[in-house]
Amino acid sequence: MGCTTEVLAQVTKAVGGDAAVAKMICDSHGVAGEAAASTDASFLLFCAVLVFFMQAGFAMLCAGSVRSKNVMNILIKNVLDACVGAIAFYLFGFTCAYGVDKNGKAGKFIGTADQFALMDFKDWKTFLFQWAFSAAAATIVSGSVAERTAFQAYLGYSFFLTAFVYPVVVHWVWDANGWLSGFAATEDLLFNTGMLDFAGSGVVHMVGGFAGLMGAMIVGPRTGRFDVNGRPVAMPGHNAALVVLGTFILWVGWYGFNPGSMLAVFGSVNSEVVARAAVTTTLAAASGGCTAMVINYGMYKVWDLIAVCNGCLAGLVSITAGCSVVEPWAALLAGMGGAFVIWGSSKLCLKLRIDDPLEAFPMHGMCGVWGVFFVGLFATKGYVAQAYGLEEYGIFYGGSGNLLACQVIGIIVIIAWTCSLLGAFFMAFRMMGMLRTSAEEEAAGLDESKHGGSAYNMEVGPAK
Repeated sequence: MGCTTEVLAQVTKAVGGDAAVAKMICDSHGVAGEAAASTDASFLLFCAVLVFFMQAGFAMLCAGSVRSKNVMNILIKNVLDACVGAIAFYLFGFTCAYGVDKNGKAGKFIGTADQFALMDFKDWKTFLFQWAFSAAAATIVSGSVAERTAFQAYLGYSFFLTAFVYPVVVHWVWDANGWLSGFAATEDLLFNTGMLDFAGSGVVHMVGGFAGLMGAMIVGPRTGRFDVNGRPVAMPGHNAALVVLGTFILWVGWYGFNPGSMLAVFGSVNSEVVARAAVTTTLAAASGGCTAMVINYGMYKVWDLIAVCNGCLAGLVSITAGCSVVEPWAALLAGMGGAFVIWGSSKLCLKLRIDDPLEAFPMHGMCGVWGVFFVGLFATKGYVAQAYGLEEYGIFYGGSGNLLACQVIGIIVIIAWTCSLLGAFFMAFRMMGMLRTSAEEEAAGLDESKHGGSAYNMEVGPAK
């Protein structure tokens, strides 16, 4: 506690040689510093728990959105995303994302191997928070490939994404050494700004969404999903109550996801950014849900519960990149835009005969694109300065266009990276005959054929 000997000498000189006063000043600063560090650590650990709790939301959303004969299959995949992802991120993922050498340096493309398996790394709260994000990215894909994907292929994908594919994107955008990062040194900033993706519309949701697209395309649609003329055949989920429960859990978890990405809360600036991110997150979710309701009633004259839930989630994905840098009214536009994006891209997927049972690609992939692009339009000067310490801002506020250019570059490279690697992965498993379950197993349901029985035991025993 207190100051170093050198600093103490300087303070003593500044207060006229009074050593007692100088020591008291140093001690008070030391106490304040420890209080700030403890507060920030507690905040980050709490947010990490909220983000991890989103796994329960994904699980309920997935379970409610599939047919009852495949509930155990998708739930075990959700649980193992957390388990496999934790090991993969511990061994390889974290060092790919944030690994540095003894001088605190790393390459612009990927972190160093110096912190393999967290060697010489003691910032435990940061690891936990970042792992929770990696688990969220991996779980997105389970909905895209639900009800027909082989178990071993899914486990392999989960390890590959959290060990390498996702962490490399994290390094590009969030690590100060990354080539696309908005946190880089001034002389290293791409177009003097870098890509601004505060909580991961691109880093998390685009990676998960486009990985899901590759999986859905290569594994193929569920048997019977399209008729002989290519028209979609409805295969609704079995439990709307679970979908609603999952939606609300995810919404709650997003208050760790977005505000927590400030990584600190101590101090007036930090606390303001955290609170503003929470408000914009709320408004985007609300406007997304309301807009989705209006779209579906206008098109089909139905007050569609599932569409409203998906609209809320689309709004949340859409504001994730810009939650700290846009005005509250702009958050409403982000959510409204997200509702249109998920509706339009879902229709396009069906037109192309791409079967995505949970609309995970439209929700996370395409709304992630919209969220990243939105920052280039609506980021405000003052808020960017608060959250990033940069002077670039959105073109609708008179910005130079440098920020928008970085956002577009980020969108392109994330899509190219994710689709090429995951496309090759899924294609390799398909060529080996290890990607898809047999037609007989799919017809019987993966719970009975792979997991020893149904998720719902509805038999009534004899009266006693």
